[in-house]
Amino acid sequence: MLAFQAFAETPADLCLVEVGLGGRYDATNIFETPAVSVITPVDYDHLEMLGPELTKIALEKAGIIKAGRPVVVARQMEAGEAVIEAEAKALKAPLTLMGRDFDAWEANGRLLVQLKDRLLDLPRPSLLGAHQVANAGLAVAAMAALNDPRIDDEAYAGGVASAVWPARFQRLTAGPLAAMAKARGADLWLDGGHNPHAGVALAAAAGHLVTRDPRPLVLIAAMFARKDARGFFAPFAPLAPRVIATTFDSETAAKAEEINDAARVAGLQSEMAANVTMALERALSSDGPPPHVLICGGLHFAGEVLALSPETWPV
Repeated sequence: MLAFQAFAETPADLCLVEVGLGGRYDATNIFETPAVSVITPVDYDHLEMLGPELTKIALEKAGIIKAGRPVVVARQMEAGEAVIEAEAKALKAPLTLMGRDFDAWEANGRLLVQLKDRLLDLPRPSLLGAHQVANAGLAVAAMAALNDPRIDDEAYAGGVASAVWPARFQRLTAGPLAAMAKARGADLWLDGGHNPHAGVALAAAAGHLVTRDPRPLVLIAAMFARKDARGFFAPFAPLAPRVIATTFDSETAAKAEEINDAARVAGLQSEMAANVTMALERALSSDGPPPHVLICGGLHFAGEVLALSPETWPV
């Protein structure tokens, strides 16, 4: 309510409104004629409120589609895509679907985005990971749907090259935890992913890191008790990382023992530590080459990590 009041008092060219949970009944979903609606990949998350079936989750997400207004949609699993397409058709909302109407990929260190009427050759996204190539392509297609002459190729290039998104495979180079890692010769990363879909993307990014620099991978993990920790860990199995399970300051955080058990059920070697600092000390104490250390499991946990020092905050 406060944000919408601010938008009303300070007219803006565009207001970017992120849905908090689901879509159909989310508090942000009050706009009858959005310039464009955007749906990112639908996967299994918030099952206790939106699921459990993927089609049910997709139907909630599709609730942001409005009559006659354009909607740009990321590549989806087949069941979710069918639900979204049906909703767009019923509302006569022009649908632009990734993989059918546009696409994005990386080539020679550049981001290529094929739109209906042209191919954009842009800088590689500033955010790391193959999934961010798809995310950037989705953002470009959404902006193109606005058909605003002020948004030219130079604007697209500047946007994808300068985006800052804390806790999305963020390299920590400052602050007390980074200092501990640097003293050991290790590199330290932070990501807020917390569901199986995020686990797939994060495991791929971590795998690329290990391929380029074959040193041990250590995960320091904590998440909310309601999350599917086993599903999050499963994609990491081929990398065989060492897991150090911990917790954070929240009444709804999973206990370290629960995270530890989930990692082991997923086939990973796991141990426990009382907090993130002690977990990092343990990660850095092993013999052998300095490891790649990835702190992960949720944005609340990532926020607690970033709160340790203003040096890690985005400028």
